[in-house]
Amino acid sequence: MKRIAVIGAGNWGTALAATLAKSGHAVSLWAYEAEIVESIRQRRENSIFMPRVSLPAGIAATNDLGEALDGAEIVLTAMPSHVCRSLYERMLTHLRPEMILVSATKGIDTDRAMRMTEVIAAMVGIRFVPRLCALSGPSFAREVVRGDPTALVVASRDRAAAQLVQREFSSRTLRLYTSTDMVGVEIGGAVKNIIAIAAGVIAGLGLGHNPTAALITRGLAEISRLAYACGAKRETLGGLAGLGDLVLTCTGDLSRNRTVGAELGRGRKLAEIIGSMRMVAEGVKTTYATVTLAERNQVEMPITSQVHRILEGQVSPREAIRELMERKLKDE
Repeated sequence: MKRIAVIGAGNWGTALAATLAKSGHAVSLWAYEAEIVESIRQRRENSIFMPRVSLPAGIAATNDLGEALDGAEIVLTAMPSHVCRSLYERMLTHLRPEMILVSATKGIDTDRAMRMTEVIAAMVGIRFVPRLCALSGPSFAREVVRGDPTALVVASRDRAAAQLVQREFSSRTLRLYTSTDMVGVEIGGAVKNIIAIAAGVIAGLGLGHNPTAALITRGLAEISRLAYACGAKRETLGGLAGLGDLVLTCTGDLSRNRTVGAELGRGRKLAEIIGSMRMVAEGVKTTYATVTLAERNQVEMPITSQVHRILEGQVSPREAIRELMERKLKDE
């Protein structure tokens, strides 16, 4: 059993912490919100992000990063993408070269259009070369914490690190596969959230299954083009972090990004939608970063471009769909 620090006590971080604690690991869960720490300590419940779910006694909640990281062998980060850089800056003095750093954040840095492991490598590289992994795949937090069978992929250029995470995280309800393709796993896990917003728009407009199937298929083509341009392997995008996560996020009612799209399709304004959500919908910020990344790599991404225009208020959802349908005809 390992000492594991989970940094970030939102839905996903809490679910992973609970699953790891149930497997017998000693888990420190760092939360930004003091009320979450108090709730877990007093009632064994994350009252803000996962109310009415009993958390294992093996989770020690704290607001102190140094306390959370003290003695940790694996550091699992599940923070929103836009705070990754600043949080790692705060963590830096507490990190050690022998730690395995696992990023479970599905997003792209908005300021520099960098993948999360690129951000972490840049920050931690000031002190030492980190042992980095990326964790992704089709996974709703509430189903994971409930114990529904779930399969994920852990990617790293350090095969020994990926295999260690695979062994320690896998259980009767959680199965991990390994990969060396960090680029494909991270881009697949992040950009599928944009396609999920588009899938929500379709639902919000009251359209049927035909457009959703077309969207998922053409969305996968977009994600794959960008991933290949950035150096990913083809087979990765047909796997758990690509097609698997895309299908789940585009069709599941628990998808926050799909929910944002559905509300946009019903006519609500983005600011109003985001203002009413406590949890982060990564697809909104990722859209802006992906547009930059696509331009940098000269990759055509028509669905992403239309989602960007909808978010910016430049086009209505119905106009965006019409423009996609009226694009120049071409081979598949």
